[in-house]
Amino acid sequence: MSIRKILSMLIIVFCAACSSDLFITHSGNIPDANKIAQVHSGQTKEQVLDILGSPSLLTGLNGDHWVYMSSTVKRVAFMKPEELDRDILAITFKDNKVSKIETRTLADGNDISIDSDVTQAAERDDGFFRKYFGGVGAYNPLGGSSIPTKGM
Repeated sequence: MSIRKILSMLIIVFCAACSSDLFITHSGNIPDANKIAQVHSGQTKEQVLDILGSPSLLTGLNGDHWVYMSSTVKRVAFMKPEELDRDILAITFKDNKVSKIETRTLADGNDISIDSDVTQAAERDDGFFRKYFGGVGAYNPLGGSSIPTKGM
């Protein structure tokens, strides 16, 4: 047999062995519909936490956006993964009270609404020396603080 035939047979055997590898994975912690129905506008974060449990994701500077999500993905050998199912519950808080509840599924696709809120950053005008040499001497490999404290 020639080397080409041997390589061709090895490739066919390898592909046949891999193609039967099917993995379906489920990840996330979306609460059931009965619990979601108990959440309504005006409830506090603590009340929502008691009903639904911990969210999958906290976003926003103050953790004002809670996201619960779950997803089911099918993977076959080396092929591109295919998402079979997706459920998302997004809860927005304003002044520590529920202000908006949204649900999304796989059918909704990538429908993302852009928030118009602007986060103000603290502006600081550091001079040249503070900007480039401000951290000199702050590193202390032996632990402790290299910055003197009051009363020393």
